[in-house]
Amino acid sequence: MSQTITRLDQNTRRSRAVIHGDTVYLAGHTAADRSQDIGGQTRQVLAAIDQLLADAGTDKSRLLNVTIWLSSMAHFAGMNEVYDAWIVPGQAPARCCGALELAAPDILVEIMVTAAR
Repeated sequence: MSQTITRLDQNTRRSRAVIHGDTVYLAGHTAADRSQDIGGQTRQVLAAIDQLLADAGTDKSRLLNVTIWLSSMAHFAGMNEVYDAWIVPGQAPARCCGALELAAPDILVEIMVTAAR
């Protein structure tokens, strides 16, 4: 039996979210206002993730996996301060975090998540 695949906010290159069965896959998200420091950018990204998860019929309490890319590991503590306050206590997902060259020099953090519905 085939399960439906639903794509949200799609363009020719990507979908912001893909829903397959009871799993929601979000694309990587970056901050809209890149003039913010790591805390501000992380808050923006997590707010966008909250909204897209809601659009897909789920929320952060159902996170399965989180992948975080930082432009520098010097941002690790600042990102974690915001992330730790955002995550639902007792519902921490599997997570990895690393540093790499992001798509633009003013992007400090990009976050991608997978959640259950």
